Amino acid sequence: MEQMSLFEDRKPAAPLASRLRPASLKEFVGQTHLLGEGKVLKRLIDTDQISSMIFWGPPGVGKTTLASIIAAHTRAEFINFSAVTSGIKEIREVMTKAENSRFLGQKTILFVDEIHRFNKAQQDAFLPFVEKGSIILIGATTENPSFEINSALLSRCQVFVLKALDTPDLVRMLQRALTDPKGFGGQPVSIGPDMLAVIAGFANGDARTALNTLEMVILNGEIDREGTIHVTEATLEQCMGKKTFLYDKKGEEHYNLISALHKSMRNSDPDAAVYWLARMLEAGEDPLYVARRLVRFASEDIGMADSHALEVAVAAYQASHFNGMPECSVNLTHAVVYLSMAPKSNACYIAYEQAKQDAVKMLTEPVPLQIRNAPTKLMEELHYGEGYQYAHDTEDKITNMKCLPESLQNRSYYRPTAQGAEREVQEKMEEIARWHRENG
Repeated sequence: MEQMSLFEDRKPAAPLASRLRPASLKEFVGQTHLLGEGKVLKRLIDTDQISSMIFWGPPGVGKTTLASIIAAHTRAEFINFSAVTSGIKEIREVMTKAENSRFLGQKTILFVDEIHRFNKAQQDAFLPFVEKGSIILIGATTENPSFEINSALLSRCQVFVLKALDTPDLVRMLQRALTDPKGFGGQPVSIGPDMLAVIAGFANGDARTALNTLEMVILNGEIDREGTIHVTEATLEQCMGKKTFLYDKKGEEHYNLISALHKSMRNSDPDAAVYWLARMLEAGEDPLYVARRLVRFASEDIGMADSHALEVAVAAYQASHFNGMPECSVNLTHAVVYLSMAPKSNACYIAYEQAKQDAVKMLTEPVPLQIRNAPTKLMEELHYGEGYQYAHDTEDKITNMKCLPESLQNRSYYRPTAQGAEREVQEKMEEIARWHRENG
């Protein structure tokens, strides 16, 4: 078999992602929380009641595509405007054109990509035209609009949150690319469903990345004598730059590896824990996901036995956020080794799980009057706060006041172990219990 070349004539002029850009809501992938039957944005589009809005979401989820579909559906002129290359002058020129169109009865949808990049003066330039209805502004941003969009402009726009596409949606889109005449429908391609799932996982919710990756692996595939393009694991690995074909971030292997890391640390095995950490990071796992799991582990499996473990885990998360990969790998290794070697206790985990069972069964248990606040006269008359004992006013800094509901008196949830620093907590709790017996 021969290998296809990126420079052969059979390569289409436009990228696959552009050729397969959906032209209707029927072709649009994902965002069913907004575009499913009966959902708010779908109703607005169907009834042609579109007003100015902001699309907030990660790259490659269809913000630009959705705006152009809306424009076509509502028969409005669509102007694609970039916040990166446009200034006040360009804004005024577009606004003048939109104003003229309004007098002729033509609606204008102005789509502003990366609207968060506009400064205050540029954003303010839109305000009078949005208010008059000269334009329907659709802004797209990957940043939280509450922080990046002027409050005056934001108050005149509806904010819709677009989510990263899930793996099944991306797989369906890739399958369509293989059969659609605008994609590779006219060319026989041999690529397994497991490889499509790997590409979808590699894209991390980004449709553009998924399609670009598919195009690259097909154009680098091997052609047999019948003209069929074969995509191999080696091709996939080469195009992705990593050995990711055995690792699906949302599949079974993802959970197998994080389980291996967690249980190795719980078993105080730093060598195994660092190995599983490396397996995840080198396969492309999000380091912040690993860091979040370490933060959980610090309280679930170590807790009061070494409270510094939580500090180390949180610091590792922050360091990973600052550094990113590959630099943060050593920050995570630092935390993994510390957590592996720390004394272990799951007493905090057990305490919450047992308290949760009572809380779920007794959601309506009233808060004892003595520990309620009484900020108003009416609450005082209802005896809120009556009988409250201020522990700081006592010599031992403890009182006999009951803090649990009457039906839960004498319940014990937290039972410290003798591991690490928790031994001191155990002794303190025994001392408190002894005080209550003597002063009860």
